Amino acid sequence: MIVIFRIFSFFSLMPILALAMLSGCSSEDQSAAADRIPITDDTVNPEITGNTAGARFLNLGEYSIIRRDGYLEVHDGAGRTLALVPRGQPHPEGFEPTMVIETPVERVAVYSTFDVAMLKVLGQEDTIVALTSPEDKWYVDYVKQGFEEGRIVYIGEPGSIDYELIKASHPDMVMTWDPSIIPMMDDLEIPVLVTSTPVATCLSTQIRFVEFLAPFFGEEEKAHAFYQKVKTALEEIRAKTDGLPKPKAMWGDIYEKRVLVEPGNAWVAELIGLAQSDYLFDDVYGTSCIEVSIERFLYSGSDADLYFTYRSVGGTMYSKEGLLRINPLLAGIKPLTPLGKAYAPLPHYSQSADHLDELLIEISAILHPDAYPGYELKYFVELPDTDAEAAASTALKEKQSDGSGSYTS
Repeated sequence: MIVIFRIFSFFSLMPILALAMLSGCSSEDQSAAADRIPITDDTVNPEITGNTAGARFLNLGEYSIIRRDGYLEVHDGAGRTLALVPRGQPHPEGFEPTMVIETPVERVAVYSTFDVAMLKVLGQEDTIVALTSPEDKWYVDYVKQGFEEGRIVYIGEPGSIDYELIKASHPDMVMTWDPSIIPMMDDLEIPVLVTSTPVATCLSTQIRFVEFLAPFFGEEEKAHAFYQKVKTALEEIRAKTDGLPKPKAMWGDIYEKRVLVEPGNAWVAELIGLAQSDYLFDDVYGTSCIEVSIERFLYSGSDADLYFTYRSVGGTMYSKEGLLRINPLLAGIKPLTPLGKAYAPLPHYSQSADHLDELLIEISAILHPDAYPGYELKYFVELPDTDAEAAASTALKEKQSDGSGSYTS
């Protein structure tokens, strides 16, 4: 599962960024990939594995929570310091009114599909009152039902937010990857929690971010149960893929003006390494959807066995042929020939982070199909070579229909 973002023409990248399920995870030295957070047993067994309700300190990359006398001190993805205070209790000194959030939070406006999924994990889907994607862009039933019942309103795409609608929805806070809205939210006296950082989310943060959100809603037990489920999936992946030959994988795409890939510090890259596979952009460090040169992309692609595209299936893209029609430059990578394999996410993939354990296992099954005999894809589609093969594939048609309607989550 993912912020989530700021490259060229940012808002044209929103579908890509949603697929990346952005957040952030940093290293003390961002100058070299060798200094990024490594994939070790700490990824599977983080420092705090018990109920965070009793912990005095929780640190996840740029995010942290410190238990103070009478309140929780929270550091969000923008490095801001907030205070979580039980409802009805005095606010601590030294905090502006919009830097104090009363708990449990009951009403939330949300930007990121990943954050929406984490609220589902915490059993807080009914707290969502405003979203930046309209009803017809959602595939999960609990969000579609919220729109149908009038509990959720669409407040406009990022970059054209209707602040009056936000104000009228009376959120206790706004969860966003966009710090630029903070001054306006301060004027509206609405607290903001920034849930992304300038660098891509590492695997450890991806699987534990729900623990950071849990104290806002008093749902630490649910967060811990989710973490344990994902931890078990990672342990299974490590065991199943141990000692297997290592396929070479790449994740990204070529666009009209930019070539974007997942860097080596991103959670998907670290997962590929954990699953005994070689990630071909492992030496790249930075934000999710980071720009590389076309030469670098094609050079790595000439050696790749598997390719994950950002582009979701749909429209005219159901095969390698369809993908090449969108961008002929991709013909320079081996996975788009019969010698390799290419995979595209289904439309509900970016909204399914509450099934993070399944997502991790599915990616591992794609990398090592022999380790998962009989596995059926739920979140990705293997692209056949031609449109004719795609049209003849009953399984693909069924998967396409999953993305055109609601998805039970």
